[in-house]
Amino acid sequence: MGCFASRPKDSGGNRRKPTSIGDVSVYVPGLRIPKPVEFSQSLGDQLPKTLVERLTALRTRIVVMANQEGPTITRTRRKTQHGGSTLADLHQALEDYLPVLLGLTKDGSPLQFKVEFNWINQEDEEEETAMSNVWYEVLSVLHLMAMLQMSQANLLLLPRGSTDGYHPKVSEENRRASIDIFLKAAGYLDCAVKHVLPQFSAEQRRSLPVDLAEGALRALCLQALGQGVDIQLGIAIDSSKATLAVKRRLSCEMVKYWQQAQDNLTNLPLANGWGEKHMLFVKWKYVEAKAAAYYYHGLILDEGNTEKSHGMAVAALQAADECFKESKKASEAFNASSPTSRNPPLFGTMKYLSEKIPKETSSKVRINRDLYSYEKIMETAPTLPDFSLALKPDEYQLPSVDASWSEDRTKNSSNHITGNQR
Repeated sequence: MGCFASRPKDSGGNRRKPTSIGDVSVYVPGLRIPKPVEFSQSLGDQLPKTLVERLTALRTRIVVMANQEGPTITRTRRKTQHGGSTLADLHQALEDYLPVLLGLTKDGSPLQFKVEFNWINQEDEEEETAMSNVWYEVLSVLHLMAMLQMSQANLLLLPRGSTDGYHPKVSEENRRASIDIFLKAAGYLDCAVKHVLPQFSAEQRRSLPVDLAEGALRALCLQALGQGVDIQLGIAIDSSKATLAVKRRLSCEMVKYWQQAQDNLTNLPLANGWGEKHMLFVKWKYVEAKAAAYYYHGLILDEGNTEKSHGMAVAALQAADECFKESKKASEAFNASSPTSRNPPLFGTMKYLSEKIPKETSSKVRINRDLYSYEKIMETAPTLPDFSLALKPDEYQLPSVDASWSEDRTKNSSNHITGNQR
């Protein structure tokens, strides 16, 4: 019931990793690429010819587009018109394919185990994984749909030159659009974890490539939500109506998303460059989020009227400054790892905090140490408030089986049964 086959990492050149992926606001750990499938060999005597041909045409379109455009999509240089349309076209091809593909699972049909699907991995040590199970194909399709959304968000969040002659900016329109995209990507991944992974036995799950392991899928989902909150915080920073309490809550939520993402990746054997870089990205963003959370927590504590609250405020701001310095080192480690990358010009949350954290920390520490004895200043950072996570994935449901299955199966069932009886 769904045999696996994997190809060792040194067996060939199907897996193409660029040496550099350019500017990165949103990290995408490569795109898994599908390999051709001969539906006619496996299903030719099981299904009507028109249905086999349709499955073949839909999947061939995806294979061609993914192989041609996959390497250029992961390079995040600003070819926005070309890259954007490519992402949309490939995503649409996957959406067109899924309802027809799901026909193989209809009514628990044994057809779901007839076709061997093969995909090239990116984060797994094994170069490719094949499985005779349609749910492996569905899982791979959802993962690719999510990665295409994340790639689109990256393109939207690369700062561009502004007409006013100032530093490159990301428009508020692009920032708000990226939040919707993050939620959609998270929805695909959430569906994969909740509704597709349960279709596999425990043994089959252990044989999945690390790209599709539950921890990797959950981490990517949490990454999408964490980056969505980061954008929300940047918008709040720009708003005169957003209070310090709102900003602290958003930054503390962001810490939780990234911490949970890191926890999900901790025990996974991530490999092949993409995997190691993925770990470094999550570590960087987690430390960066802590810098923001301690900063806003410190400002709120400093509004108190007691020596204790002021001492806690200084400790929190010092923690923010330390995390900020650590985040810069983590960013350098991420960008230096293969495939190499670059930070785009700062915008939003980190542009603001890179200016504020060092200045505020220095100022508050000096003022409070003038007012209070050294003993009144806390040596360890105060605990961050624990807020429930507000941002949730979009609710994505697998599409209904395409109507062509009912039409073709009804039209051909009597002839097919008669043929088998003979």
